[in-house]
Amino acid sequence: MNASRYTLTTAILFVLFTAITAAQAPDPYAKYPTCNQELGVSWSAKKTTFKVWAPKATAVKLRLYDAGNGGEAVQQVDLEKGSGGAWKATIKQNLKDKYYTFQIEQDGKWLAEAPDIYAKAVGVNGHRGMIVDLKSTDPEGWKKDKSPKLKNANAIIIYETHIRDISVDPNSGITYKGKYLGLAETGTKSPDGQSTGLDHIKQLGVTHVHILPAFDFNSVDETKPDSKQYNWGYDPLNYNVPQGSYSTNAYDGNVRIKEFKQMVQALHANGLRVILDVVYNHTTDIDHSNFSQFAPGYFYRHNADGSYSNGTGCGNETASERPMMRKFMMESVLYWVREYHIDGFRFDLMGIHDIKTMNAISDTLHKIDPQIFIYGEGWTAGGTPYPEDKRAVKKNVLKLDRIAAFSDDLRDGLKGGFSDVKAKGFVSGDQNSKESVMFGIVASVQHPQIDYSKVNYSKAPWAKQPYQTITYASCHDDNTLFDRLKISNPDATETELVKMDRLTNTIVLTSQGVAFLHSGVEMERTKQGVANSFNSPDAINEIDWSRKTKYADVFNYYKGLVALRKDHPAFRLTSARLIQKHLNFMDVADQSVIAYQLTDNAGGDKWHTIIVLLNGSKDAKTVTIPAGNWTLVGDGDKVDEAGIRTVSGGAVSLPGITGLVLHD
Repeated sequence: MNASRYTLTTAILFVLFTAITAAQAPDPYAKYPTCNQELGVSWSAKKTTFKVWAPKATAVKLRLYDAGNGGEAVQQVDLEKGSGGAWKATIKQNLKDKYYTFQIEQDGKWLAEAPDIYAKAVGVNGHRGMIVDLKSTDPEGWKKDKSPKLKNANAIIIYETHIRDISVDPNSGITYKGKYLGLAETGTKSPDGQSTGLDHIKQLGVTHVHILPAFDFNSVDETKPDSKQYNWGYDPLNYNVPQGSYSTNAYDGNVRIKEFKQMVQALHANGLRVILDVVYNHTTDIDHSNFSQFAPGYFYRHNADGSYSNGTGCGNETASERPMMRKFMMESVLYWVREYHIDGFRFDLMGIHDIKTMNAISDTLHKIDPQIFIYGEGWTAGGTPYPEDKRAVKKNVLKLDRIAAFSDDLRDGLKGGFSDVKAKGFVSGDQNSKESVMFGIVASVQHPQIDYSKVNYSKAPWAKQPYQTITYASCHDDNTLFDRLKISNPDATETELVKMDRLTNTIVLTSQGVAFLHSGVEMERTKQGVANSFNSPDAINEIDWSRKTKYADVFNYYKGLVALRKDHPAFRLTSARLIQKHLNFMDVADQSVIAYQLTDNAGGDKWHTIIVLLNGSKDAKTVTIPAGNWTLVGDGDKVDEAGIRTVSGGAVSLPGITGLVLHD
């Protein structure tokens, strides 16, 4: 990465910040001062400056410690109040690797000791901040680290994984199991000789690795590194610090930082960009959160009666529309890009956040790197008092700037609605899902052949351009694809289930938009029927690498589909106009069959016309295709761009639960 990517002047950031926060709706915290200064801890060998925002505090104390836990404070300093609600202290000593806490007095009460919300390093379990020399945490060659080149957002193929899941299987062949360094290892193999971990992801051919939350979260006790603790990590503690349990030493705040960077560096060196899953929509709790120790109540939304609102289903929701929360989110993602070379962000429950904040984040990050990719869940987990028309929900993607959302329309159209685990979808013969899948195929943009009244959730297009749609069938949430198909099709044979799985992601990987795969789907991953496995043991969540051997044909099929998508721009057209021009659905009355053509060298493709035929029924169907000789390159069992066989135009037999891809 060149240095210019990590240079954004404070002036530009604050001008943007001031402009978008100028007009705020009436708010009980509206009279709180806004601080446009740099907050947090700033170290040099000669002095360290501490600055926090505590607008209603009557006193603020800083305590220094020799360790990240235990022991008494070795020094205590009173901060002085400045402008904008900020408090500041400067200590003219070299405090490198000392640990610290702040404690504020408000309304005659001393709140809990805590690191500042901008903490960049912490001790074990994150209850004390650490003063860090960030340059000393850079691995060798870090300044020369560069993100792999990316043609455009539509070329992205995302692989979502969890730091622990990918490596912790005893048969992974990975030394640093469950660690950042485990995802940085190369040359690892299973006992069957199959590539695992990073080499496996590279072999599959995806472009981006989406890492489930790897900032410092609350639910794992880092003082017990040998105990088999597990969590997805959606319980934020310190937003700007890597999680300690994924490092080899959670007690030394430097180690997790360096090892996280080593992981990113290794992924970049192997042609993979890195996306971080971020959870700014809520905190682990309210009373113990760092936000509440500096400005109680301010960073959260409230109901009309003053109680905390709960649009996240986690007991609280943050108020991104408030100036200092907006500032925090913007500066936090900016920090991850600058310090850790992160290439994109997936926003958990993005529908909680306001549109202005999300657009400000997008604008800020794209000034640094136009190829940074931002997407999120365009929904909430409950009601929220903030108006829907101002929030980044799926229906408002049209108002978002260079931000994508997940297509639950396609997801549930393919395999069945999320609210009924026994419901069937297009790939298992449901007769009411065809239009929803077609809507997903065109990446949620306007298309003259879609009957929006028949789409399951969205009755109108919600994406302006195809890159704003995440095209997917499964992710860490809920059952794996294999498990869901098994539950909803109890009488299906395993052969039929595998065919349904292949058909599902044949559709995903040949559809427009940005393709997204859940790790392990390429080897029929199972979580033994456990859907919400956020704190289930490794036995449920780990990638079982023996399945790569058992389902070698499935892996090879996925690998072929990924290569097909990467090699052919027709499957990843860059605008709604191009989709409308080149993607034409063929007239097939059967509700179990979808057929379409990509015509006239769509997107500059070397193939003049591509035909995709999809059959969600168990029964073979007959579909009429244009006259001429067609080359079959995908038959549901394998993908071979050199050609599997020649098919004559006219009536074509389409096997049950199968997708065919042909070109002229």
